[in-house]
Amino acid sequence: MALAVIESSIWLPNISLFVFIFVCCVFSIGLLPKASKSSRSAGPLDNVGSSSSSSAFLRFQRKFLLIYSLASVMEGLWAVFGEYELSFHGVSKEEMVTSLCVGYVAALTVGTGLGMVSDSIGHKKACLIFCTLHLFVGLWKKTSPHPSLWMASICLSLATSIFSFSFEAMLVVENEKQGFRQDTLSDTFWLMTFFESVSLILSQVLANWLLGSNVGKDMVSPSTAAIFLSVMSIICVGNGWKETPKATVAKDYNVSYAHIFKDKRIWLLGFAHASLHFSVAIFWILWAPTVVADGREAHLGLVYPCLLGARMLGSTIFPWLLTGPSSLRTEDCLIYAYILLGISFSVIAYDYQEIAVLVSLFCLFHAVVGLIIPSLARLRTMHVPNELRGGMIALSLAPANAGILFLLVQRGYYQSIENSTMIALASVGLFTSAGCMHLLKQWGKQPYQNWHKM
Repeated sequence: MALAVIESSIWLPNISLFVFIFVCCVFSIGLLPKASKSSRSAGPLDNVGSSSSSSAFLRFQRKFLLIYSLASVMEGLWAVFGEYELSFHGVSKEEMVTSLCVGYVAALTVGTGLGMVSDSIGHKKACLIFCTLHLFVGLWKKTSPHPSLWMASICLSLATSIFSFSFEAMLVVENEKQGFRQDTLSDTFWLMTFFESVSLILSQVLANWLLGSNVGKDMVSPSTAAIFLSVMSIICVGNGWKETPKATVAKDYNVSYAHIFKDKRIWLLGFAHASLHFSVAIFWILWAPTVVADGREAHLGLVYPCLLGARMLGSTIFPWLLTGPSSLRTEDCLIYAYILLGISFSVIAYDYQEIAVLVSLFCLFHAVVGLIIPSLARLRTMHVPNELRGGMIALSLAPANAGILFLLVQRGYYQSIENSTMIALASVGLFTSAGCMHLLKQWGKQPYQNWHKM
């Protein structure tokens, strides 16, 4: 009797996709509009045209991007290595879900308050706390044979919460303190997104290189790398800009937040930020199960850099649309961007697709995310006071963290909700955010006057 042989092939992204993304990024950056280049060279208010002021701004920008890139590598190292490490140590899926829920509980409760604490004590101290948390987790995993899964999840979740607001807030505050124009922030915002994506790709390469061929022997190597990066980051942040402690008391902060909460534009901007955070988190939780559904096989380790490369490309589109000759309103750009994100998520939720189509939709999703992130940062600069920026970002992420926690419990423990439903809910939030941007445009100050001095 003849036996039937079933061949299974593993799907790999075409090498031309990597080449296409790389070439597009190079041309997009190399051919930036002159308007973007001129704004990037703008210096302090009192000496805009001087070459010395331009050099001072470039030094400031490069120093910050170096610190931010180191922090991004640390974040990415645990992101790409964490689940693999848990599987290697025999942690069950139920325990993984529990640790993920514990992390989101920490982000929802403690992480939300850290934003306001950061505004009070100074964002430089918050960045040092971020580095210290990564250092603590790295030392614990290296020295302890069985580190606490919950404690590691709590520390890393709090570090991620700090990462989401402290570096952006520190950039804006230092940019203002050193006398640079507010419009120079636009270039730094998209460069932050670009270098964060590059750093996440490098963290994957670093993790694979450290693990090597002997996984059991080299399992502690990423922890060693995390310790080294944490120490380097602490040194760079500590030797950075001097930060003057604030004398503002709690009563003044309460009055400021009470005034801000009355502004409908802040609520619209916060909802848009929350929906983006929610959809991105849902994507990273479900993208791998979606790709390999129904027994399909794919090389996820090669798909991952494609997605981040698409985000890099999307971030380079920002200066073309918003600081180039066209100079579109930020709200107009975000309306179409959120609609495009909602459509891509809707297709993923309700239509079975081949892997190639799914990866194309994923790349489109991340390219648009790369455009939205600096756009939202630009709107925050227009509408949110610098002294409250960290707290407002943290508060806007709280509803998203609560929603993610609820869906994790329903899906992970009760199996009462499907993956497609979670993606559909994210798409509804994205479409609603497009409406929020339309309202923000209607209620915004014309033309582009904000509370900052320009």
